[in-house]
Amino acid sequence: MNSTLAHMRTFNRPIRLLLINQLGINIGFYMLMPYLAGHLSGKLAMAAWAVGLVLGVRNLSQQGMFLLGGSLADRLGCKPLILAGLALRVAGFGLLGFVTSLPALIVASLLTGLAGALFNPAVRAYLAVEAGDRKTEAFALFNVFYQAGILIGPMIGLALIGTSFRWVCITAAVLFGLLLILQARALPTRRTAPDAPAQSILADWRHVIGNRPFLLFSLAMIGSYVLNFQIYLALPIRAREITGGEAGVTAMFVVSGLLTVTGQVPLTRWIMSRCSPQTAIVRGLWLMAAAFLPLALTSGVGQAEPGIIGQAVALVSLLASTVLLTLATMIVYPFEMTTIITLAGQRLIGTSYGLYNTIAGIGITVGNLLTGVALDASHSPGLAAVTWIALILTGTACASAVALLAHRGHLTPRASEPTATPNPAPISKHRS
Repeated sequence: MNSTLAHMRTFNRPIRLLLINQLGINIGFYMLMPYLAGHLSGKLAMAAWAVGLVLGVRNLSQQGMFLLGGSLADRLGCKPLILAGLALRVAGFGLLGFVTSLPALIVASLLTGLAGALFNPAVRAYLAVEAGDRKTEAFALFNVFYQAGILIGPMIGLALIGTSFRWVCITAAVLFGLLLILQARALPTRRTAPDAPAQSILADWRHVIGNRPFLLFSLAMIGSYVLNFQIYLALPIRAREITGGEAGVTAMFVVSGLLTVTGQVPLTRWIMSRCSPQTAIVRGLWLMAAAFLPLALTSGVGQAEPGIIGQAVALVSLLASTVLLTLATMIVYPFEMTTIITLAGQRLIGTSYGLYNTIAGIGITVGNLLTGVALDASHSPGLAAVTWIALILTGTACASAVALLAHRGHLTPRASEPTATPNPAPISKHRS
């Protein structure tokens, strides 16, 4: 961890601020969101359909508005979108702690999701522009702080939930308020391009959608997001089957978080010295597909009172899959983020991230639905491994598709593509 912090200090102040900002965003988000469903169904006694509606509105508003948020970052600059998103989170999380009616909760959930749609593409676009030629290293660090927030947030939330869910919401809102003040005062203004765009937003969208290599890469990577999301869906379900409670889930998230926090930077450095970004992505995707093999091989173990040995074997296979999936994500993520900018030709960076996230979000939604069907089917005789086999095949298809794009040269910039200077001049004269 000391080497990671030392590596962080080699970047300029704006990047360090963005890393701290993302750490705070994830701490605030994950101290609250894991306990929201329990609050709605428990203390507020809401029906399951209402709980699903509130949670679904947040996801839909975030995924559905990513493209617009990214486009606004290209036009207005990244900082205003980051600040607007943080302000909406303050309002959304504050409301969640005080309102009890379904319409008010939907409004709070809508604000919370819209906040993410505004600051997520803007933060990534700002980081990409500010990092210049060190994009891959910067995104490796970004993933460290991102995962550290996921690791820390639920523990803070668990400590506060004993007091009341309202105090969880207040604490999260205050944290986002502090981030808002910090970024407003210390983060320099940046645009993703030196000049304001001359064409309409719709023309920007047509340009990005018409970028065939970028669109093909976005579609090919959908499978990786479906697989990566299983750490929140299929793997926790399997963990509860094995342990009969939350112990396995906790162990899984702790292992994943610690591995990312301690290993992301040295792993990325090691890969950068040995292979190209395209090769790293493809190899990481193959590992992502292989991550579900331990679960497929032990799918019938750990159920129906298996005994201590069977439970231990099942738990080891779960943790092995968790480690492999985490390592695969660590390999892919920094190079994936850099490739998006490469394929965008250093143009319309926010819009490109916005469209990429929208496509990934749609893929996750469909993938989770199909994974749920497979999980239900796995309880039938002879079909215990069907979920894990389906995920392995999904990963295989994803890795093969990206490998084919790389083989045909679609993942390298074309000579005719325009490039931007690594660090365009800020609109504001304030610099740290």
